[in-house]
Amino acid sequence: MDFNELPARVSATLNRNKRILSVLWWRNKRLITWLGIAVIATGMLGGFYSQQEEEIQPGISLSSFPITIPTMGWGFALDTLQVANNVIEEGQSLSDLLAQYDIPSDQALQLINNAGEVFDLRSMRAGKPLIVLSKDSTQSADYLIYEPSIYNFIVFDLKNDQQVWKTDREVTTQIGVAGGIIEGSLWNAMVDRGYSYELTAKMEDALQWSIDFHHLQKDEEFRLIFEQDFIEGTPGAVGNVIAAEYRTADTVFHSIFFDNGPTEETGYYDLTGKPMNAGFLKAPVQYARISSYYNLNRLHPVLKYRRPHFGTDYAAPYGTPIIAVGNGVVTRAGYTKGNGNFVKIRHNDVHETQYLHMQKFAAGIKVGTQVHQGQVIGYVGSTGLATGPHVCFRFWQNGKQVNHLKLKFPPAKPLNDTLMPLFVAVRDQYVPQLEEIKPVKLERVEETSKEAASIESDTP
Repeated sequence: MDFNELPARVSATLNRNKRILSVLWWRNKRLITWLGIAVIATGMLGGFYSQQEEEIQPGISLSSFPITIPTMGWGFALDTLQVANNVIEEGQSLSDLLAQYDIPSDQALQLINNAGEVFDLRSMRAGKPLIVLSKDSTQSADYLIYEPSIYNFIVFDLKNDQQVWKTDREVTTQIGVAGGIIEGSLWNAMVDRGYSYELTAKMEDALQWSIDFHHLQKDEEFRLIFEQDFIEGTPGAVGNVIAAEYRTADTVFHSIFFDNGPTEETGYYDLTGKPMNAGFLKAPVQYARISSYYNLNRLHPVLKYRRPHFGTDYAAPYGTPIIAVGNGVVTRAGYTKGNGNFVKIRHNDVHETQYLHMQKFAAGIKVGTQVHQGQVIGYVGSTGLATGPHVCFRFWQNGKQVNHLKLKFPPAKPLNDTLMPLFVAVRDQYVPQLEEIKPVKLERVEETSKEAASIESDTP
């Protein structure tokens, strides 16, 4: 081909394909660059096809043109790279990882310094994904990808000036619903239906002022509307429970989340706009069972003689967080032979609470510390006179220890009149949606019963 004719050939080729490019521009702008290059290349290197072949024939749809969409991951077109999926092993540091991929010491030092400006290197954990990208299977690694969570990833460029950068994945929030019937514990009712532990905890947060989750009855029902994060189609964290309903044999409890920004009005309310927080939580630990009740004639498990037990024992695994059941001030935080590590909180002129046998105190918990409801103040242990991990929870009213499970507190003040229209709009949006959720018993329970009956009937 005569290169003196090249400009004319290119111009003619572009003119012939102007109609194609115009249409494709609006259908897929990203293709225009690729197609333009292809057209020019065809004009320069082809040159031997007929005018008839160049024209778009009648009846040929633009969708007939083959379009290959690259597989993308971590910001790279993976079809052009070799991908190896690994995990960080126990005890491996970033320097160990770089040495494993034959990174020269000076480059490794630069990578470590650059990485330290992007994230805390001490946060790298064993078991987390580590992806290796290579441009050629016969050559060394070109990129390392560290995924601290599904929400973001960190790229180490091993070849180009040892750059390191962090990318946050796009998060979308969707509304989910859940419902179930209690057949044993709340945990079983939730987990057996495929709901997460996190959603179970959020449900307790929404209803903990009304429902004693340690005394649930069979056939009670729950319904939930909640926020769920999704990251590139993968479920992430559970957000707020927006609305919750719990039905006992004779009562229906509702809890509606009202968001008034960073103010004290933000929180859970009943259908009339009264705060669900009536003063104190029902229990100082979640996911625990009551192992011993308030009893004025209990046989002490260690001392082996009868004496009053002025508290309620909640058994839970070592290290389970212990939370303050109400706002207040720490008046005692120390150790005695009987109580072990314990914390005492004054909530007002009438009420105090005490938490015994802690494994350890939470950071910052000392005499004079202001604590808020739900704040972690310590962790379950078995210090003092205790046979196993639990927290002995004690409640004072007017200076006398009482059974907190039998206490009833006056209702809290409702939302301000100026906020009620906003709350009513939220309430009226979600209550009908709660009613549409139809909890059902698990089929596997019925199937198990049927199988048992069948085995019994076949037994000679």
